[in-house]
This record gives sequence, C-alpha cells and structure tokens, in this order.
Amino acid sequence: MKKWILFFLIYIVVAQSINAQQLFTEQTLKFSRVMAFVEAFYVDSTNQEFLIEKAITEVLKNLDPHSTYINSEDVKEMNEGLEGNFEGIGIQFNLLFDSIIVIAPIPGGPSEKAGIHAGDRIVMIENENVAGVGITTNGVRKRLLGDKGTRVNIGIYRRGIKEILDYTIVRDKIPVHSLDAAYMVADNIGFVKLNRFSATSEKEFYEAIGKLQGKNMEHLIIDLRGNTGGYLEAAIRLTDQFFESEKLIVYLEGLKTPRRDFKSRKGGVLTDARIVVLVDEGSASASEILSGALQDWDRGVIMGRRTFGKGLVQNGFNLNDGSMIRLTIARYYTPTGRLIQRPYDNGIEKYMTDFYSRYTNGEMLTADSISFPDSLKYATIINGRTVYGGGGIMPDIFVPADTTWYSDYYRDLIRKNVIVEYTLDYIDNNRKKLGNRYPDFESFNSEFSFTPGEIADFIDNGKSLGVEYNDAQFCVSKKQLLLILKGLIARDLWEMSEYYQVIYRNDILVKEAVDLISSPSKYYSTLGIEQYQDK
Repeated sequence: MKKWILFFLIYIVVAQSINAQQLFTEQTLKFSRVMAFVEAFYVDSTNQEFLIEKAITEVLKNLDPHSTYINSEDVKEMNEGLEGNFEGIGIQFNLLFDSIIVIAPIPGGPSEKAGIHAGDRIVMIENENVAGVGITTNGVRKRLLGDKGTRVNIGIYRRGIKEILDYTIVRDKIPVHSLDAAYMVADNIGFVKLNRFSATSEKEFYEAIGKLQGKNMEHLIIDLRGNTGGYLEAAIRLTDQFFESEKLIVYLEGLKTPRRDFKSRKGGVLTDARIVVLVDEGSASASEILSGALQDWDRGVIMGRRTFGKGLVQNGFNLNDGSMIRLTIARYYTPTGRLIQRPYDNGIEKYMTDFYSRYTNGEMLTADSISFPDSLKYATIINGRTVYGGGGIMPDIFVPADTTWYSDYYRDLIRKNVIVEYTLDYIDNNRKKLGNRYPDFESFNSEFSFTPGEIADFIDNGKSLGVEYNDAQFCVSKKQLLLILKGLIARDLWEMSEYYQVIYRNDILVKEAVDLISSPSKYYSTLGIEQYQDK
C-alpha cells in the first residue's frame, strides 16, 4: 500500500508541475487524478492500458468524426503508406491454396537483386514451415518486414526444380507508390490514377507527366475515384502543376489555428492543358482540395459523383508508447471560401448513416436526389458558375454508377475470392507460355482472350468454392468479369498500370472524359466559356 500511495503522490506532483507550465487545465488534471486513484486503490487488478485507450477513444469520438486514436502498431502501418516506403524484402505476394506465391519482386528491391522470381513459392522463413499451415497475410508481413540492414532466410520452391532453394535477403527500404497508373488513353490525352496523396506523390506525378508528354500528351484525365486523401502538402504541390503562380489553392482556419493561405508557386507544367478530374463518393480530403481548386478557378471539369465531404484538417500528436492521436486542428476552405465538410452535429453514427444513404436514396443513379440549400451556394472565381459547399464537391458533369453488368453471381464470386484465386492459379500454370506468346503488353492487350474451356474451368472453380452457377446472371456480368480476369493477369505479368488499361477499356467515366476533352467547344462551354481558343 505504501508503494501505491508513493506512486500517487509522485503522480500528483508531476501533474501539478505540468499544470504550472500551463499545459494542463484543471479538467485534464481531474482525469489524471481519477486514473491515479483507480491504479492506487481499486479493489481488483485493472488493465491500465485498456482503460486509457478506451477513454482516449471515447473522448475523441465526441469531438468530430475524424479525430482518432491510433495504436502503435497501426501508426507504423499508416506511416508506411503515406511516407512512401517501408522496410522489408520487396515482394508483391498473395496466398493461394495455403501457399505464399510471389506475384512479382519489386523492381530494384532486395528480392529482385537476390534472384527471386515471379511465381516462386515461399515455403520456409527462418527455418519455419509456412506452407500448408494456414498462415495469414499479417503473418507473412510480420515475418518478412523488418529494419533495414537485417537479414531474413527464406526457402523457395520453384517449378521445375526439385530441391528447396535457400536465400538470405538483406532487408531494405521499399518504395510504396501512390500513382497506380499513367498511360495514353487517346492520341494526345494522358490518364493518371492516384490512390493517395503521399510524400512521394508530387515526384511520381511529375515523372509520369514527363513521360506522357514525351508521348505527345497535351491534355489530362486525373482519376481520384476512391482516393481518400493523405498529406495536405502533397495535394497542394500536385495542384500547383495546373496553375500560374500566386493562385490560392486552399486555406486553413480554426479557433486556435490562424488563417493560413496556400498558393501556387511558379507556373506548373500543365497550365495550358484541358483537365478532367474523375471523382466519386470515395474521393475525400486531399482529393477534394485538388478538385475544389480546379473547380473554383474554372480550371478543369470535375466529372463523376459527389465526393465524400471531408473538410477537416488533422495533425498527428505522438504519445509516449509509439501511439498517436490525429486531432482536428482546422477546417480547410476552397478558394471561393467553400467548406465542403458534411455536417456532423448529430454524432458519428448519423454522420456515417447519412453517407451510406447515398446508396439507397438514388443518388448513385441520378443527380436529382441531391439538394443543396441556397446558403451553401457560391460562384466560381473566373466565370461565376454556381458551385456548392457543405457536402462534398458536386461534379460539373454527373455520371451515374454503371450497374448494368452487376449481378448476385458476380457478388458471390467476389465474396468467395474466386476471381483472385483463379487468376493466381492461371498465372502459376501458364506464366511461361504467356511470356512466350505475348512479349509485351500491347500484344497481350490486343490479342489475349479466354478460351471456352478456360471459362468453363473458371465456372467450375467457382462451384468448388461454393458459388452456385447462374447462367442468366453470368451472361449479364460476363463481359466485365472477363475484363477483370484479364486485367489481373496483366497486373501479374506487368504492373498495376496495365491492369487499369485493361479494365478501363469500357469505363463510362473514362470514355466520357475522353469525349469531353476531344471536343474543345463542349469542354469550354462546361466551364462557362462560350468563346475559346483551341490549344
């Protein structure tokens, strides 16, 4: 008991000392005292870590929907995606039939340098059998990720070789790309798809644009569908590329955060290009900053469906055990002064319910179901077009979700992971033949198709995994289904960019964006410019 009393007295002295430094209010000291009393005098043993984390979570939950607590393990994983690298052996892998299959070694990474091949199966890690034991994706990551410079011993099974091949691989920094695709979608129109705004996004984007301009790109489609955001700075610097200098891109302001304006620096490399940005309900935060700036300045056409509506800025505050809180410190506003944050006055549950109601109230299929009050009406800076705040970015051209190919049969194939498993097995059995027949992506893209026998095998594979075949529904989904299967094969043979080149062949949004850019009169008319100069 004396030990606990001593602990409590030290706790209070420390707390009072911090209070003297004006870092804690009386209310925060009150909370500290409660936890000290529990630790010192509660009748049973307690899990202090659990209680503290639960309390932190509840506090933040009552502030706004985007202030969150992140435990130490999740902090590391989160930072990997945003910082643009992690440390490991550098492979893309998947699990098939309880085996770890190498989809591809990451170019320039430790595994490629060591001689690991696409299609290799990892069967041993540090003398531990990892084949046929039910290992999970997290289990693989825990064993293969590690600090730069450390070594990991793996055993590889390779088709055509009887013995297990032993490799010692020195872990290194592995790049994580935020740009999924960059290719020419028409003679003078480029296409890029960003999955997040990370520390490397500006560099990736700039390099991709340089390559596309080398292929005579003059205009650009930017796909931000499903891009939930990332670093504010990355969004600002990337938006920079479309403006002359000194154009306001976004500004921040909060009760304890004075207004801060972010403007374009020197003129970007795409100041004369016609721009179309593709968005949907999954486009949030940094995606909305880029979209809002282009829309407010009448600089580009936003096409698709209404964006998520996240106009709050978080800052990360590290805690002593490696965990952190992401605390909302300001709101951000587009150049016209629009706050695009959706209301959250009625709590987080209502906030998310309102979002998911988009799928049931008809908004995915028609813009008529969306209404904005006049109080949220704004005029664009150059041409005075009407835009709205308070609920995401409403696109200039609404394009409904394409549900013509969707069926319950397709849904069940996804749920049972049939599509991914089939393509992994197909690649495993046909990699060499495919490589010989299609020496480059262009020949594969134009010539490859599944045989009737392969389609029958796919259907049988679905049956073996519990998906009952439905001929009518298969016919509805067939065209898109085979396109996705082909795209996944292209991804495993080449890169993610090739995957999107395949599956976006029939994408309605991409087609409409190409048509819009290809018609200067229609493009500029959408921006409120009746007389234009064709560039």
